[in-house]
Amino acid sequence: MSQITIQRLGLHGDGIADGPLFAPLTLPAETIEGEVEGNRLKNIRIVEPSEHRVKAPCRHFKSCGGCQLQHAADDFLAGWKVEIVRQALAAQGVETDLKPIITSPPCSRRRAVLSARRTKKGALVGFHARASDLIVDVPDCQLLHPDMMPALDIVAELCQIAGSRKGEISATVSLSEAGLDLAVRGGKPLEGPLLARLAQETERFGLARLSWDGEVIATRTPPYQKFGEARVVPPPGAFLQATKDGEVALLAAVQEAITGGKSGIDLFAGCGTFTLPMARYAQMHGIEGEKTMVRALDAGWRSAQGLKKVTAEARDLFRNPVIAEDLRYDFAIIDPPRAGAEAQIAELARSKISEIAYVSCNPVTFARDAITLINAGYALDWVQTVDQFRWSSHIELASRFVRH
Repeated sequence: MSQITIQRLGLHGDGIADGPLFAPLTLPAETIEGEVEGNRLKNIRIVEPSEHRVKAPCRHFKSCGGCQLQHAADDFLAGWKVEIVRQALAAQGVETDLKPIITSPPCSRRRAVLSARRTKKGALVGFHARASDLIVDVPDCQLLHPDMMPALDIVAELCQIAGSRKGEISATVSLSEAGLDLAVRGGKPLEGPLLARLAQETERFGLARLSWDGEVIATRTPPYQKFGEARVVPPPGAFLQATKDGEVALLAAVQEAITGGKSGIDLFAGCGTFTLPMARYAQMHGIEGEKTMVRALDAGWRSAQGLKKVTAEARDLFRNPVIAEDLRYDFAIIDPPRAGAEAQIAELARSKISEIAYVSCNPVTFARDAITLINAGYALDWVQTVDQFRWSSHIELASRFVRH
């Protein structure tokens, strides 16, 4: 084994040495030894550790793949994530004010996807090991909110009852105002006795709702999420900001970005995370590709008090973006998936909208879209980096564009 120095961290959190060679669980400036296999190093030994290396706070870290960066100090990670945003913008020739990062605390995840597999003695539930199909049990997980932890045992029992011996099941667990909301996929096909048994288990476990391969088995009490003054029941397994702290930070940034106006449009609106809180101040039109989420948004608005008018529309914004001539609003909010929103951004760039709040989970596609808006006459006032996927390489941000 020859000694190698790690030069930097890659976008996925692996250390990168000259070559390039990728070394997981290493940090910049560390001297390491390892066996080269293709472009990766295995059996790594740290010869000279970084000053930023710390003891992982979770005892499962070495085996579990749920976190990539618990070996790095919090201040180092914060700086690294902001730097990733800066570099993505710099690659497009963009400079702006980068606000200090806001990081969600440990034990705050309110949504997670658990994997489970039947065993001879019961079931194994947790997250996958790094680059492996092996499931790692995580009874002392430092990511999940304490009220999420009972889901580990619940999913294990459901797996024993209705899991297939041929594969694993996937359970999307969300913490709602009314308790745990489980959406399970990959289990046995539903039939009469199994359907009745699962309904009984929903009651026994005190779940708010249980769905199975997209079909709602039972709802003890509606699994509400509160978006501003509105209470929304998302469809099973629907997208939800990973932590409440992260949602609060992103919403605060959106509200700071939008300084006024009587009407706004929310593109990729989901179930109304931003649409409904902003309806306190302005009439809103939310657009989302999933019809079930649009119905949830609309129902949430209709049951709320004190909000201005909200309309909602199901529309594929990748294939059918809202054209500039139809963007007759004072402001826009856009929160696309990782691929960004190239087609819709092109129409926003042609519009006369004065303020845009852009929320992104991918700094690279955000920077690509940002330069399109800037070239069309918008200024990027600032970017707020938000880290709600603590100890991971995932980065989210919110930003303000204004047309001068």
